Amino acid sequence: MIDTQAILDANILIVDDQAVNTQLLEKILRQAGYRNIFTCTDPTQVTERYFEHQTDLLLLDIRMPVMDGYQVMQALQQAVIDDYLPVLVLTAELTSEARGRALSSGAKDFITKPFDQLEVLQRIKNLLEVRLLHKQVLDHNLKLELEVRKRTEELEQSRLEIIARLGRAAEYKDNETGNHILRMSHFAGLLAKAANLGEKFSASIELAAPMHDIGKIGIPDYILLKPGKLDDDEWEIMKTHVDIGADLLAGTDVPLLSMARNIALTHHEKWDGSGYPRGLKAEEIPIEGRICAICDVFDALTSERPYKRAWPIEDALQYLRQQAGSHFDPDLIPLFEKILDEVLTFRAQHMDEFDARN
Repeated sequence: MIDTQAILDANILIVDDQAVNTQLLEKILRQAGYRNIFTCTDPTQVTERYFEHQTDLLLLDIRMPVMDGYQVMQALQQAVIDDYLPVLVLTAELTSEARGRALSSGAKDFITKPFDQLEVLQRIKNLLEVRLLHKQVLDHNLKLELEVRKRTEELEQSRLEIIARLGRAAEYKDNETGNHILRMSHFAGLLAKAANLGEKFSASIELAAPMHDIGKIGIPDYILLKPGKLDDDEWEIMKTHVDIGADLLAGTDVPLLSMARNIALTHHEKWDGSGYPRGLKAEEIPIEGRICAICDVFDALTSERPYKRAWPIEDALQYLRQQAGSHFDPDLIPLFEKILDEVLTFRAQHMDEFDARN
């Protein structure tokens, strides 16, 4: 229920081209204890005044020059979106035709002239109770919406933290570094934007890419940490990390994890079909896999490790150009060159220990 104090504090706007009528209504309302009463004798200013005074109830005359009450209500209906429009019509003419037209224009009730004070006050009180209940419902719904949004954001943040930690898990069993994962993921986001895949996709691939090598968790240390070249049998075992990663990320309805699974499974596929594990060709390879393949290789080539020297940037770029159409999507390589300045800026800000010492 709405308490009496709330009703008396409501904002009431009286509109009548005859000042004597507005003064009479204002006097009646103030004597009854209403505090926030505003008047307007120019119907062309009603919409502006309605919003200016955050109106809870509009007392509106029908017969006015320039704009009559019907036109005022039509203008308000266009301006007031997704809200309850409280209009109490003031009229000396209450024919069935006038009543029907007023109701169809947005009126909620009527007061006939000359005014009966008790009737005026009761009709105003009734409409204000409905208006204030409506506002209570809106406020309650808004609070619920904000609470749901907050909980959703907290859940999403928790999900992203779990995903980020999954991405880091592979670092502990791999020669790659956390900065490599950070760099290649950021490069992937930049390349997705350059390919006009949209902000949402670009943000998602940057979050999903850190899990590209999550399957290395299942590779034995004697293979994963071997300082020299792998023999044929060891290489076959190493290649299973893509299937292991895909299995770890399978069976989810979370779009971000589905993308991460695609990346884990396909970032070693090649444009010409000579990659693994499925030998996919060209656009059979998901775009996220094609993007991450380029970014992963470029960063690996240009990064120094205890067991190898970093390639010069131009040599790495030349390798990408040479492999366009065989290893890499040929349409993506020129786009990668376009974002090279951004890539190198981010790379300089997130160097590895080995690179920073040289």
